[in-house]
Amino acid sequence: MSKLYPLQFEPILKERIWGGQKLKTLLRKPITSEITGESWELSTVPGDISVISNGELKGKPLTSIIEKFPDALLGTEVHKKFGQEFPLLFKYLDAKEDLSIQVHPNDELARKRHNSFGKTEMWYVMQADENSRIIVGFKEKSSPEEYLKSLEDKSIISILDTKAAKPGDVFFLATGTVHAIGAGLVVAEIQQTSDITYRIYDFDRVDANGNKRELHVDLALDAINYEKTDAERTYGKEKNTANEIVDCPYFTTNFIPLDGNIKVEKSGKSFTVYMCTEGNFELDFEGEKYQYQQGDTVLIPADLNAYELSGKASILEIYIS
Repeated sequence: MSKLYPLQFEPILKERIWGGQKLKTLLRKPITSEITGESWELSTVPGDISVISNGELKGKPLTSIIEKFPDALLGTEVHKKFGQEFPLLFKYLDAKEDLSIQVHPNDELARKRHNSFGKTEMWYVMQADENSRIIVGFKEKSSPEEYLKSLEDKSIISILDTKAAKPGDVFFLATGTVHAIGAGLVVAEIQQTSDITYRIYDFDRVDANGNKRELHVDLALDAINYEKTDAERTYGKEKNTANEIVDCPYFTTNFIPLDGNIKVEKSGKSFTVYMCTEGNFELDFEGEKYQYQQGDTVLIPADLNAYELSGKASILEIYIS
C-alpha cells in the first residue's frame, strides 16, 4: 500500500474582468473579490501549481508527489506517455459577463510557438441564468478574409454560431474552434495543461484602469478552424453508471448520476478525477471514508484501483484512456 489517498487541493482563484461571485455563493470557494472568474482546481501550469489541502500530504505541491510516486499517482500508461507532466487542467468558471471571443492552438502550433501543449477542452454547464448562451464555431464555413473583415467592422458575432445553454449541457471544443462562454453561466472545464489563449474580440471592454485587454488577431489567423463544427454533445444519464460524454486522445469524461452506491475498479493505467457538479457523495477506500459536495474536485491516484462511491450526486469522472 502506497502512502497515496484521494487528494484535494487549495483552489487557485483568478480575478477576471468578466467574473462574479457565484464561485463563493454556489461552490463555496474562498473568494474575496467581486470579479473572481476562475477557480483552478487541479493544475501544474508553471506559476500555478496546485497544493494538497487534505491528509498527510497537506501543504505539498502536486509536482513533488508526482516526482515521488509517478506510476502510483499518474498511472503506468500516463507516466509512460507524458513522463512526470500532469497532462490536464481542471477549473470552475463563473461568467458574470461574456468572456472574450477566443481560440486555442493545436499541439503542433502551441509547441512551435510556446513550447506548450495545445488546448483541447470541454465545458459542462452547472448553472445557467435565463437566456444564457455559448458561442461555438462559425454558423457556416468561413475564411481568413471573412474573419478579418468581421473584426474590422465589429460584426464577428453575426458569423458565429450561438447556442442556448442550460444545466447539464456539454460542449467539446477541439483546438481551432472559435468560442466564448456567455454571461450568466457557471461551468466545469476540463482541458489539456495549457494556458495559451488567443483573444480575438473583447467587446471593446476596458479594465478598472481604462485599458483594453491585449488581442491576438494575427496569431489566431492560422490557429482557427474555419469549417462549420458541431461542439454540443449529447449523452446518456443512466443512474449509477458511467455514461460516456467525451472520448478523445487527451481525456475521457463520463457522467455518473449517483443515487445509491457503485463499486469502482480501475486498471492502474491512469489517475481518475471526480468533479462533483451537484449533490453530495462519499468515497470508501479500504474502510477510509471521504466526503465530497458540489464544487469539490478530487484526484484519485492510479494505484487506488478499487473503491466505492455512495450518495446522491451528479459527478464528472475524468481519466486518460
